[in-house]
Amino acid sequence: MTNSKLDRRKKYTRMVLKDSLIKLLKEKQISAITVKEICELADINRSTFYAHFLDQYDLLEKIEEEIIEDMGGYLNQNNYEKEEDDLQLLERILEYFVSNHDVCQTLLNEKIDTSFEKKVMAFAHQSFMQKWKTINRFENDLSKYVSTFTISGSIHVIKVWSNNGMDKTPKEMAEIINNLIKNGLSGV
Repeated sequence: MTNSKLDRRKKYTRMVLKDSLIKLLKEKQISAITVKEICELADINRSTFYAHFLDQYDLLEKIEEEIIEDMGGYLNQNNYEKEEDDLQLLERILEYFVSNHDVCQTLLNEKIDTSFEKKVMAFAHQSFMQKWKTINRFENDLSKYVSTFTISGSIHVIKVWSNNGMDKTPKEMAEIINNLIKNGLSGV
């Protein structure tokens, strides 16, 4: 058997296991999901599951890490060094959420106990802190507070948007978020 067949089979197995976990997370907490349930839904036997993942928590961790890594790659396709690029960066983030809506909405659901929101915040904090240092927008002491406030608010706005069926385009939402960040409530 060739390596490409093994690779395809391995990718397929991981994909159906991930999809199965996401489906189950829509119904219940990770702590209430068993490996047996995941395997039954994926139509994969448990020994195959354990060949790829330690347990359901390891599978969830891998899903979260892949999304963060994928988001980083997606955003790194462009350079956002100028202040004017803020709107474009926000729009790209929102486009990413649209293209991965099902997974992102499930992992950002408040009823689901995952660490995904913290990972998104850490990723955004790192990305924005580097950008803000480049344009010297805030002093170092203040920047971590401004960043935390801005990112937390933005994530919650994205969650509300997602739960409303993404009733606005990514461009419209980027303009709303950017306006709130730049002008606060006085700009609304």
